[in-house]
Order: sequence, then structure tokens, then C-alpha cells
Amino acid sequence: ADLIDGSIGEGSPFHTSFGYYAQGVGERTAVLPRGWLDRVFVVRSPATRGTSGLCLEVHDLVISKLVAGREKDMDFGCTAARHGLVDAQNLRARLAETTLAPALRDAVLVRIARICDARS
Repeated sequence: ADLIDGSIGEGSPFHTSFGYYAQGVGERTAVLPRGWLDRVFVVRSPATRGTSGLCLEVHDLVISKLVAGREKDMDFGCTAARHGLVDAQNLRARLAETTLAPALRDAVLVRIARICDARS
């Protein structure tokens, strides 16, 4: 994770040059719904030059971002909803599979409504 952050992470020369970055994470970095590992998919193409990437299913990813609740996470969620990548029903179902304190669960429910209402 440290190598990824230092090489191609946020604020790195890679980020400055190409306009995007990667974050090195471990299984405990994000709060994710139960079963997320079964929904991870592999990205591999000629462009990855023999390397594979593991990607979260988009509803799992957005739930983790809504739990974090930072402005950039809310922006990501709004964009995902606006482009039809996520919907409120599936987000609420994934939230039900996420272990959270009741107050945080309530806050995430409000965030789901906010990003899904903002899509129009």
C-alpha cells in the first residue's frame, strides 16, 4: 500500500501528469458490506501489460465512500448516481449488510437519499 501511494498516489508526479491516482489499500482500509469479496472483479487487458487489478463492485465502493462521508466521497457518489451506476435500492440493501453504529447508519441513509436525489 505504501509503495502504491508513494509511486502513483494522490499528489504524486503520476497524479499530476495523468490526472488520476491510485490508493494503496488493505482489507481493513474501508468499511464494506458483507459479501464484498465475492463481488470483486478482475480487470485485465492488453493495456495492463500482464498485470491484473481487483475492483470493488460499484455499490460496495459507494457504500464505503458514503460511510467515510468526505466531500470528495459525496462527489463520487453523486457522479455515480447521476450516470446511473448506482441506485438507492441497491445502496440501501448493501448498507443493511454493513456493520455500523446506528447513528452512522442513519447518516449514510441520508447520504444515499442526497446523492440519489441529486442525480437529476
